[in-house]
Amino acid sequence: MAEIPAAHDLIAATPLFAGLDRADIAAVAEHCRERRFPKGEMLFARGDPGERIFVVREGQIRLAVATAEGKELNFQVAGPGDMFGEIAVLDGRPRSAEAVALTNVVCLTLERRDFHTLRADRPAITDTVIAFLCRRLREVSDKLEAIALYPLETRVARFLFAALRGREAGRGRMPLELPYSQSELAALLGASRQKINAALGALEDANAIKRTSDRLFCDRQILARIAGLAEEG
Repeated sequence: MAEIPAAHDLIAATPLFAGLDRADIAAVAEHCRERRFPKGEMLFARGDPGERIFVVREGQIRLAVATAEGKELNFQVAGPGDMFGEIAVLDGRPRSAEAVALTNVVCLTLERRDFHTLRADRPAITDTVIAFLCRRLREVSDKLEAIALYPLETRVARFLFAALRGREAGRGRMPLELPYSQSELAALLGASRQKINAALGALEDANAIKRTSDRLFCDRQILARIAGLAEEG
């Protein structure tokens, strides 16, 4: 069984608080509380006030948006070490998505009032917030650039390579379970379902992936080459 990270280590690894010194990290961790959610429980709904930031300690949470007609788009599955819910806390506006526990979940939570108290007492936290928002803007810019400039096959390869984040580098294919349908993946990458299917077929022809009924088997080195990215290790 994998060791569960300490609160201090989880906080230090989040994109919002990365770069803070040990004293600031300890102060943030001190204000965090552990909360547990059973499988199927909704952590928050779209339109709810942004009352807290979440960092996943154990389990998986599905983040999705739904239309008035009942259509739903899953845009992220947050797992151990991932942070979510921070934008509504930062801008004070209602939640733009819903979060539902896919498994039994353990999270660290930081209340909005505690977060702003920490910002007032520790100016370095405001600096990390600015850096975090700048990174988010760059990520949006990169995604728009990818949609405009890169072939869909390359964009799918980059998406799958990113989904293998944290997996040990090595030769050969490794299994990858994606919590998205092809239609949802198409929406995420700004393409049609038919074009996504064609791009996956091209990656399969290149031996970068192999498809089965319920999962993909990915060769990370080939994906990295098609994506134009450096393989780790």
